[in-house]
Amino acid sequence: MILELMSQVNNHEQTLYGLRYSLTAWRIGSEYAFHEDRGFFFWDAKNKQAMRCATVPRGISFIAGGTVEPDAKEFDLAADVASETYGICSNKFLNEEFKTVRFEMKITIRSNDSFSYDQDTQLQIKGNPNLFHHTDKNTRSRVK
Repeated sequence: MILELMSQVNNHEQTLYGLRYSLTAWRIGSEYAFHEDRGFFFWDAKNKQAMRCATVPRGISFIAGGTVEPDAKEFDLAADVASETYGICSNKFLNEEFKTVRFEMKITIRSNDSFSYDQDTQLQIKGNPNLFHHTDKNTRSRVK
């Protein structure tokens, strides 16, 4: 994951502080990436809202968010397909075959140079009555 600090974003009465990110994943031993996503992490200090806005080139976009105190070292972000604020949007094929219905992410700040995440993307796969949980977790540290 590559993180890049952004200048603050001022629009009307809202000020956001942000990080731009890029994530690419490969299966062990493969020369081809199987997953990419690009997006932003934002902090709206006035409203105590943390957000992750992401797009996956396969045809999914989401905004996950949650209320977070300024000094929090651990917090949760979530998106739900039925939400008008922190929601999920998919292309026609994925919506019919592999519908993403919920995204949850717990972030733990370990230090000024390190954080961990644990996330669960919940999919409703056509023909399967049970939700499929696509999980991922990692600890990221700044390279100096």
